[in-house]
Amino acid sequence: MKDKRETRLRSIPADSDSRHSIRMTADRILAVTPKEIGERKTRTGILIPATAESESRRALWGEVVAIGPHVRSAEPGDLVLFGPEAAYEVEIRGDAYVVLRERDIHAVASERVEGKSGLYL
Repeated sequence: MKDKRETRLRSIPADSDSRHSIRMTADRILAVTPKEIGERKTRTGILIPATAESESRRALWGEVVAIGPHVRSAEPGDLVLFGPEAAYEVEIRGDAYVVLRERDIHAVASERVEGKSGLYL
C-alpha cells in the first residue's frame, strides 16, 4: 500500500499548473514575514544596515495568512510575534512562508477590539 501511495505522489509533476488549496491543520499558523527588513536603529542611535547578518535570538513579526481549526488567539490579517527557531520555512507557489504552532506565538497585534487588554496586572 505504501508503494502505491509513493507512485501516486511521484506521478504529480513538480511543475504542474494545478492549484491545490492549502488548509492548515490543528493549531498551525501560516504566516508571511516581511521580505526586506531594511536598516534599523537601536535606542542609543546605532544604525544597523540591512545587509548585516544577524544570528541573534531576535523575535520576528509576521502576518497571519491561514490558521488551523484549533487556533484561538490569532486570525488571518493579525500580526504575530515569534522566535525564528520555532518557525518552519516553506515555499508555496514561489512565495516564502513560515509555519508556526500557536504555542510558539509570543504576542498578537490585531485591529479587533474584544474588550480585553491582554495585560494582567
